[in-house]
Amino acid sequence: MTMIFLAISNYLTTPDTIWFIYPCLLLLLWPTTMYVVIRKTYKSYSVFCSLMFISLLVFENYKDSPDVPWFLYAVYPIIWWPVFMYLGRKAALMRVALIGSLCTIIYYALLNIILSPQYPWALYPAFLVIWWPLSLYHGKKKTFVSFSIQAAILISIFFIVVNAVSSPNTIWAIYPIFGVLWWPLSMYFYVYRRRNC
Repeated sequence: MTMIFLAISNYLTTPDTIWFIYPCLLLLLWPTTMYVVIRKTYKSYSVFCSLMFISLLVFENYKDSPDVPWFLYAVYPIIWWPVFMYLGRKAALMRVALIGSLCTIIYYALLNIILSPQYPWALYPAFLVIWWPLSLYHGKKKTFVSFSIQAAILISIFFIVVNAVSSPNTIWAIYPIFGVLWWPLSMYFYVYRRRNC
């Protein structure tokens, strides 16, 4: 009844602007969330909510800016919510982290090439998602010194590439790299000092 009232109010007061959808989505979430809490159907809830948010993004995209399919940038991380829910404990596996990070890099690289090839912005999500398997591997192995070394190398490569792509005439990457080098150095001396005490 509330949703019908909002739709009629929208049509009578401001027919040029479709706004009733937003409060209706919140109203849909209320009974759905209550049902999920009682029945404990969290997996189906993640699918329902993901589809609802994706539908909203697609609607907004084609309503306001149909020439640019920007919803594709936001859809991918939303899809991972039900994927993780259905994976359950398997989501913490190294295999999932590698496949997930590889899929993310390929997805955003293709979007970059197809939709906006002017600048290689896919470097940024690729840099972020590489941390997933890297930190998972070293967290399980408890090789924190090796992690700090590999992470420092990764960050340094990232800054060098961004420097070369964004402003090749100005060498600024050396400054953050110098700061990052203190991480593995401090880790090494901390471990070395503990062994000698």
